[in-house]
Amino acid sequence: MSLEGRVALVTGSGRGVGRAIAMALAEDGADIAVNYRRDEASAAQTVAAIEKLGRRVKAYQASIDSFDDDAEMVNLVEAELGPVSILVNNAGIASRGQSVVDTEPAELQRVVATHAFGPHYLSKLTLPKMREQPRGDIIMISSVASRGLGAFGAPYNMGKTAMEALAFTLAKEEKRYGVRVNIVAPGLVETEMGRRLMKATAGIDDLRQLDASMPFGRVCQPEDVANVVRFLVSDQNSYLTGERLYCDGGGPVT
Repeated sequence: MSLEGRVALVTGSGRGVGRAIAMALAEDGADIAVNYRRDEASAAQTVAAIEKLGRRVKAYQASIDSFDDDAEMVNLVEAELGPVSILVNNAGIASRGQSVVDTEPAELQRVVATHAFGPHYLSKLTLPKMREQPRGDIIMISSVASRGLGAFGAPYNMGKTAMEALAFTLAKEEKRYGVRVNIVAPGLVETEMGRRLMKATAGIDDLRQLDASMPFGRVCQPEDVANVVRFLVSDQNSYLTGERLYCDGGGPVT
């Protein structure tokens, strides 16, 4: 699954799922643009790990809900690494678990903008040159939350659902240019965000306590999600676009 000669921009790739995706694509031969918002130290660690693989890699600070930040980042990536042919919209933030009545407008704006506006901006900015490449791929990292749409999570549910609507729209628009657009929707993943979520909702600090109740006897790992992405952007995926793949082990153990 060689990605030699391709440049991948992975948002929120300083740690967690984003880092695992960046590492996987680098292992398969891509050069990597590591995006981060605030955690410069974690982004530097990702860069160092990818450099050991012999790939070209740079870190770029940008808040993806800012069009100006995104435009500056894409211009720098194109100048320093080359045109992006793989865009992974991974960066995300959690909502605070409030009811609609108790949700502050600023939280709604921030969460929806991160999950929906950012991917729209970055798709708009990268597609003109992506269309000129032999192949282009856009991957949206969504969530099973868009399927369940549970209570006390309206901003997150709305953001992920809008992200998926964007993906399905783009898949139809960009097919003629050889650009594939797909969605990967994980369940609970063992990341810092996952740990915070379970601590807040269930008082669980160590996610491995949940292994026995999870599919295949373990909590989903960032590498599980990354492996789905690396297939979707590879030549092994010759005919899938406009698809949503759930990475949740088939749902809760019954």
